[in-house]
Amino acid sequence: MCVALPCKLVEIDGNRGVAELGGSQVKMRLDLLPDAQVGDYVLVHAGFAIEKLDEEEAHKTLDVLDELGWWE
Repeated sequence: MCVALPCKLVEIDGNRGVAELGGSQVKMRLDLLPDAQVGDYVLVHAGFAIEKLDEEEAHKTLDVLDELGWWE
């Protein structure tokens, strides 16, 4: 099973990006989402941003992960 996590993109440098997740920063490749912008929420799997999410959907997913104790 694979898990992709929603992260907020906070920095872009060419085809590389940095996003925030649970208070940590995550480095990723943006090759699959060349139109990604700082502030977008993206699903990250295996070091790649694979899909953009709207902010509401990202927060719903993060809230469920929080309820499950994902960050503990």
